[in-house]
Amino acid sequence: MTVALMWEARAAEGRGEELLAWVRGQRLGRDPVRRETFRAPQDRVLVITWWEAPYDASLPELPDPPGDVVTRPVHRWRFESVADG
Repeated sequence: MTVALMWEARAAEGRGEELLAWVRGQRLGRDPVRRETFRAPQDRVLVITWWEAPYDASLPELPDPPGDVVTRPVHRWRFESVADG
């Protein structure tokens, strides 16, 4: 089964590049099948990692960034892949 972990944070005013650099520097305990990083208006940063694992598996996740870099707590979601059709 493929599980996707989503991590999203919003940077403090004018600190979007700093948050993006911080995220890019974070390493997980092991490598996912795939990892992508996105950015959006309002200095938002989104990271999606894909894992071959059961839905409830213990998987490494990105930590919270330093508190002064973000405007609110990080949002995290877990999804499982489903067949199209």
